Amino acid sequence: MAGMSDRSTTVDLLQGTLATLILKSLSWGPLHGYGIARWIEQVTEDELLVEEGSLYPALHRLQARELVSSQWTTSDTNRRVRLYTLTERGRQQLRAELSRWDRFSVAVTRALQARRPSKAV
Repeated sequence: MAGMSDRSTTVDLLQGTLATLILKSLSWGPLHGYGIARWIEQVTEDELLVEEGSLYPALHRLQARELVSSQWTTSDTNRRVRLYTLTERGRQQLRAELSRWDRFSVAVTRALQARRPSKAV
């Protein structure tokens, strides 16, 4: 049961941050969907697992917002794959999201580490 709870928490966190994680993964260069999912899994040491049902709709939304572009190509294994690339607009969005995330993270950390006030607020 604890495993299900942990998994639910992971999914909730991922839904709010998936777009930013995708943009970050593409900041290193073009990737196909599987590569994006594997990058997220690897850098989070398997704490965040991205399923196709979440990844591809997010990629479509990012493409509709012109934050990523895509093109079909052939992989090293001679398979037809769609490569996603971060656009300049996507780079600007990533910088803005990273700044917001830093501020949010600092604020939540402060709140979670706060000590009980000596007087009621």
